[in-house]
Amino acid sequence: MELWLRFLKNKTAVAGLVIFSAIVLLAAGAPLFADYHESAISLDVYNRLQPPGSGHILGTDEMGRDIFARVIYGARISLTVGISSVAVALLAGGSLGAISGFYGGKIDNVIMRAMDAFLCLPDVLLALAIIATFGVSKVNLVLSIGLSFSPKFARIVRSAVMGVRGSEYIEAARSIGARDGHIILPHALINCMGPIIVQVTLYVANAILTISGLSFLGLGIQAPTPEWGNMLASGRAFMRDEAYIVIAPGLAIFFTILSLNLLGDGLRDALDPRLKQ
Repeated sequence: MELWLRFLKNKTAVAGLVIFSAIVLLAAGAPLFADYHESAISLDVYNRLQPPGSGHILGTDEMGRDIFARVIYGARISLTVGISSVAVALLAGGSLGAISGFYGGKIDNVIMRAMDAFLCLPDVLLALAIIATFGVSKVNLVLSIGLSFSPKFARIVRSAVMGVRGSEYIEAARSIGARDGHIILPHALINCMGPIIVQVTLYVANAILTISGLSFLGLGIQAPTPEWGNMLASGRAFMRDEAYIVIAPGLAIFFTILSLNLLGDGLRDALDPRLKQ
């Protein structure tokens, strides 16, 4: 309750939560607003490049597809792949980071040097290499982005676990003969979830931006499946005369990234022990 009250005091964080909640609700309720196959996928050349109006509130694209329908169904793709990618990164990198931070010594040195090797490669470049090796698909996209983020989560979780491994409750668990696995998961990780949750929100934003970038380059979600990045790619040829084609997906990316960053900053401030009264 105290955490929630501190969070509510941050007006920008509340605004981020409201915006992100609205995007999630639009994505979840997309079938209530438009039919996927009829409005977001099917071609309608007779209604192509229609400006925003009563029939199509955001207009239609070069194939006659409703832009509003494609934006809200694209939100489903971006949010699902973004959250799944961070879940993979947290599972893979977080597990290695927890082991490294808990045991220290040679185990810590080996794991962290391996993570440093991956950190030498930019996230997008590593994701591109994985996609180029295994092919373009939604599953490969999730795995490529998740694995590219794993070294960062390994360092985040390692740092958090190292901060609590000498705590009294850890020593108490050891004294009663608890196994290491039982100590790491329900004791060490649970008590350092604050900074991890904050980083999850920020990296979901990074993942969505990476997905859009890869789709824009033709290496992410493939048309005609609606996704904000491939909508920008297909509409860029019409930007001069029909700018509304790229404005809608561009604003969708902007507000999603903005809301997640505001939410992450608000959570960080609310979870900061120095701000407690």
